[in-house]
Amino acid sequence: MSKKILVCGATGFMGQNIVKYFSKFEEYEVYGVGLKRTSIFLPKSNFFQADLTLREEVNRVFGEHQYDIVIQAAANTSGSKDIVNRPYLHVTDNAVMNAFILQACYDYNVGHFLFLSCGVMYNPSRSPVSEKDFYFQEEMHKNYFGVGWTKVYIEKMCEFYSKLGKTKHTAIRHSNTYGPYDKYDLERSHIFGATITKVLNANEGDEIVVWGDGSTERDLLYVSDVVDFIQKAIEEQQDFYKLYNVGSGKSISVRNIVEKIVKIAGKCVTIKQDLTKPSINTKLALISHKAQKELGWKPQVSLDVGIKKTIDWYKAYYHEGNK
Repeated sequence: MSKKILVCGATGFMGQNIVKYFSKFEEYEVYGVGLKRTSIFLPKSNFFQADLTLREEVNRVFGEHQYDIVIQAAANTSGSKDIVNRPYLHVTDNAVMNAFILQACYDYNVGHFLFLSCGVMYNPSRSPVSEKDFYFQEEMHKNYFGVGWTKVYIEKMCEFYSKLGKTKHTAIRHSNTYGPYDKYDLERSHIFGATITKVLNANEGDEIVVWGDGSTERDLLYVSDVVDFIQKAIEEQQDFYKLYNVGSGKSISVRNIVEKIVKIAGKCVTIKQDLTKPSINTKLALISHKAQKELGWKPQVSLDVGIKKTIDWYKAYYHEGNK
């Protein structure tokens, strides 16, 4: 008998990649829920349009089927511009929707809940950090205070519900993820998506503007590696609660990211830093030894290969008029 998977945030970046992947397997029956539009990978009968910040909407979705697995990829997300200027956008709705979803998993006897957290709660570090390198007594980076503590709160809610003994929980602290179906508009995208858009739409000799001085360093992970981790956690995790770092273990500066994208795209453009625009000058990389030891997971896609895959997808997808 196939297992029923519900993907929350099925029309978003992570959600679409998760739905597309698990839909390939006969042993999974995939359902999705999204706020604004129908998932292109699901039949209409398997898709719910719902506002997950409303308790009655959450209960409507969970009341339709008995789900074995819930993958929580729904979130209010955006780039550095909002993190600096409107940080509250990443707090209230995310805390509310996760509280309702976690209770629904308990009330409706879901077998396994997986939460896509991130590494935003870690303070900048010259060395890669493990799960043990987050300290509750430390002051969090001022730009990530709201979103970081919201993620920690939801992780602790996962741990709380796991102790009630009905549902297995996995908290996934993944690094900066990129790839197909990410945001590529310049208002809401992260540095990777924004740079892809700028470079691929530039003419020869144009100037590419990068916010800040380019020294910020990010740990980048191609989206298929995160999806692969999710599958391994579903198949291998035994404990009722586990928290894992999921990252490449190394960081790269924004300046070098932009240079790589320009080179792989084969564009002849000039890179200019705009120091008047907001940027968050941090360095962070995530150690994933725990995931490798316990689940047999490690990244498979190099940064150069991931950039090439993303560029190829962008050209095909946007050429087809799917903006």
